[in-house]
Amino acid sequence: MNAVRRLEETGNALREAMVQQDWTSISVLDSQCRQVVEAAMSEPRENESAIRQHLQELTLIYRELVSACQAEQKRVTGELIRINKSQRGANIYKLFG
Repeated sequence: MNAVRRLEETGNALREAMVQQDWTSISVLDSQCRQVVEAAMSEPRENESAIRQHLQELTLIYRELVSACQAEQKRVTGELIRINKSQRGANIYKLFG
């Protein structure tokens, strides 16, 4: 399979995993993406414009992914804060109960 096709397939899989919020798959795909990019950079330059286009698309996907990760981090942080407050409230209730 050539570099262009691998870049396209990896980018599509990464985008789909992001839509599904499948963080485990994203981790695996991120590693694969790094390998695919490295391989694409070492291939002959006959498909240079197509490779460049897919690399630009991957850059956009990664920007979206960073935003999604930051949003998920905020959500989880808020949830942890809420749980911590509830736990403290329960502990106070136990002291007086």
